[in-house]
Amino acid sequence: MNAISPGTRLRNAMSVDVEDWFQVQAFAGTIPRDAWDGLELRVEANTDRILAAFDRAGARATFFTLGWVAERQPALVRRIAAAGHELASHGFGHELVSEIGESRFREDIRRAKHVLEDVAGVPVRGYRAPTFSIGPNLTPWAHRVLAEEGYTYSSSVFPIRHDLYGSPDSPRVPHRPDEAGVTEVPMTTVRAGGRNFPCAGGGWFRLMPYPLFRAGLRRVNRTDGQPGVFYFHPWEVDPGQPEVPGARPLSRFRHRVGLGAMEARLERLLRDFSWGRMDEVFGLVPQGAEA
Repeated sequence: MNAISPGTRLRNAMSVDVEDWFQVQAFAGTIPRDAWDGLELRVEANTDRILAAFDRAGARATFFTLGWVAERQPALVRRIAAAGHELASHGFGHELVSEIGESRFREDIRRAKHVLEDVAGVPVRGYRAPTFSIGPNLTPWAHRVLAEEGYTYSSSVFPIRHDLYGSPDSPRVPHRPDEAGVTEVPMTTVRAGGRNFPCAGGGWFRLMPYPLFRAGLRRVNRTDGQPGVFYFHPWEVDPGQPEVPGARPLSRFRHRVGLGAMEARLERLLRDFSWGRMDEVFGLVPQGAEA
């Protein structure tokens, strides 16, 4: 533990996983991939609202962006970079790393990095796996492959127990799972009663009472002495997005719970804590390179 003075305000890492409403894993069995191009694109307008909120708060963030989105919304990707935010990779096609295997994973992250860098003209060093589908048991090769493809870090491991993802025995702080691989910056958790509890955003943030989430992140900052990582998606500030007929009730609940209150909660979070880019907060910019 590295407890710090209560008056000290750590800067936390804000991150956005840039994908559209129909690309979430909850609907993978309901919305076929070959139907994506025929669906309404809402990611640009939603991300622009997020950019405006960050600008008002004076916050910078890391945008883990799908290559699929960058190909179709290049002007949006350029606006993200021009505003001083970090552009990072969410892979190309939002496929689970644990299912596509090493060879296709390499192709996916190489393609995404090339598209993002070509569109925005900035280096892409960070990566986040779709649905946190990287883990020491499922994908022991992933961090090495990321390093070989020119990435510097990953923020893909969630050290909790969950029915869709999670590596509960993974370290809760930045670490290097493979000496030949990139640094892993895991999603933020609070340790209590011998278990890790999520304190990183997404559906958890929409579901739990805001004061409880705020207390958890303050504990991570003040008691653990560590910056936190927060994440969310553009579709989470969009309660007017289309319904998905045929989706399982649990999937619909996870996707839609708290959408109407999310934007106000985000504004509150931006006021209550200090926020920066992943690469700057965790010192992940390679020596001699500019952020």
